[in-house]
Amino acid sequence: MAAGAKRVEQLDRVVIRFAGDSGDGMQLTGDRFTSETAQLGNDISTLPNFPAEIRAPAGTLPGVSSFQVHFADYDILTPGDSPNVLVAMNPAALKANLSDLPAGADIIVNTDEFTKRNLAKVGYAASPLDDGSLDGYAVHPVALTSMTVGALSDLGVSKKDAERAKNMFALGLLSWMYSRPFESTLRFLERKFAKRPDLVAANKAAFQAGWNFGETTEDFAIRYEVKPAKMRPGTYRNITGNQALALGLVAAGVRSKLPVFLGAYPITPASDILHELSKHKKFGITTMQAEDEIAAIGAALGASYGGALGVTTTSGPGVALKGETISLAIALELPLVIVDVQRAGPSTGLPTKTEQADLNMALYGRHGEAPLAVIAPKSPSDCFHAAIEAARIALTYRTPVILLSDNYVANGSEPWLLPSPDDLPDLTVEYATEPNGEDGRFLPYLRDPSTLARPWAIPGTPGLEHRIGGLEKADKTGDISYDPANHEFMVRTRAARIEAIEVPDIEVEDDDENARVLVLGWGSTYGPIGAACRALRQRGLPIAQAHLRHMAPLPANLGEVLKAYDKVIIPEMNLGQLAHVIRAKYLVDAVPFNQISGLPFTAATLESMLEDVVKNG
Repeated sequence: MAAGAKRVEQLDRVVIRFAGDSGDGMQLTGDRFTSETAQLGNDISTLPNFPAEIRAPAGTLPGVSSFQVHFADYDILTPGDSPNVLVAMNPAALKANLSDLPAGADIIVNTDEFTKRNLAKVGYAASPLDDGSLDGYAVHPVALTSMTVGALSDLGVSKKDAERAKNMFALGLLSWMYSRPFESTLRFLERKFAKRPDLVAANKAAFQAGWNFGETTEDFAIRYEVKPAKMRPGTYRNITGNQALALGLVAAGVRSKLPVFLGAYPITPASDILHELSKHKKFGITTMQAEDEIAAIGAALGASYGGALGVTTTSGPGVALKGETISLAIALELPLVIVDVQRAGPSTGLPTKTEQADLNMALYGRHGEAPLAVIAPKSPSDCFHAAIEAARIALTYRTPVILLSDNYVANGSEPWLLPSPDDLPDLTVEYATEPNGEDGRFLPYLRDPSTLARPWAIPGTPGLEHRIGGLEKADKTGDISYDPANHEFMVRTRAARIEAIEVPDIEVEDDDENARVLVLGWGSTYGPIGAACRALRQRGLPIAQAHLRHMAPLPANLGEVLKAYDKVIIPEMNLGQLAHVIRAKYLVDAVPFNQISGLPFTAATLESMLEDVVKNG
């Protein structure tokens, strides 16, 4: 696969989108291209986009699956707004994605799929390859399917298996176009199809054919290179948010010297956390796939009672089912981490699309006065550190913690700088081992004066027997109590314990300190907000940005920061849930900017809106 004599052009960034039917292997293709790109040291951000239906009809718009990768020789914050290159495996993929392309973008189309039948499925009266509607783009017609079948004709694989390898032909072509290394992909194919040597040979041959086609065809006269990005020294790996979150839970178990128990029921888009954690049994990880969401959290809370770090993972519908047990954990004052990978709702909603609409449920979605801690990671790699922080709070303050990820960060990926284990916080916890009352009794609700946390007594410890259950407990003794004054004291004490949680002050990015507009975000809006603010500053427009990780309790300096600006804008992928909290708590006229399309904000959308605010107030 030596490089040919074609001209090589340097680029600083590229956005590529692979699109086709959900059975065309677009997620695998995009993931392999991303892995190749990571090896070169480019900064990367990805956006997988899945059909909401499990088996949408082939060749239809609801069945289109895509994977977008943005890579550059500098620090990037988003998967990119508009693809420079679209690989369309059929007419549906072209039609679903065409409106996102800028003029002049490259479109590589699989001409074999542009049949009358497939065109009719998506409402094309005539082929867009022939009617002039694509004249504003650089269209590259490639017979991907038939060329793949032809390249594999001597290998003895079935026609169906040969056609399935067309995604590897496309990957080989794009790898050639953008000077990507290919050795890791070949090794990956050997591992993936280890039990089918014929498929190993077929997919490797298809990849080779795509690479060779790029070198020999006159339609692609230029190859491109994107130099490595300047990044902090260290060892990096490409990681998704769900993988990072799972590894953060593993690290939390190691740093706390506690076993980690995950009780989970499969649900999109959180299931990959269960899959990843199940690989790490040697670190004291136990995973259980329960029969339902209620059983999953019940087992996790039982594990916490038994002295483990109990964790349960789900999405919005599962949090609704877990609500009663979360309230029980609050009453029992036990550590528990609840991971909510948010998706578009309500009900089943759009299970493969993203949203930030579970904040109200996380903050308030329980009966009675039942506060807990809530944190939200800002990016795929930040999920690792957010998981450790959730464990720190849960273990230190004996409280459930809801970790609000979402589909955007969960399935997106970026380079992750592997931290030194010595740099991770010490989460060591001491169980109660001796009675703590003056009369030699054990008082299960006698609190630490600094954290207001109660002792964590492991069942079976001699002399530390105590009552558990959902009925109100008496202060100190833990006996069942119906006393009104005691109930008020316990309710206020549980709330004060959450407010006592130490969280870092919020930091403001304000380059020239002359900005009068502050953009406040939380969770996965960090990338688009950051990219928009960066673009405005580069054009000389002053604007400040601050981003929340701790949603409850909020940083102590947040009110002071908000009141230092004339206007506060809060972009959210919901109908203004954080904005309502900010307005109520701080009496600040925060202005919401909302989108609930199932897709993340584009940087261009936010840049345009914020420019108008900065210039016109």
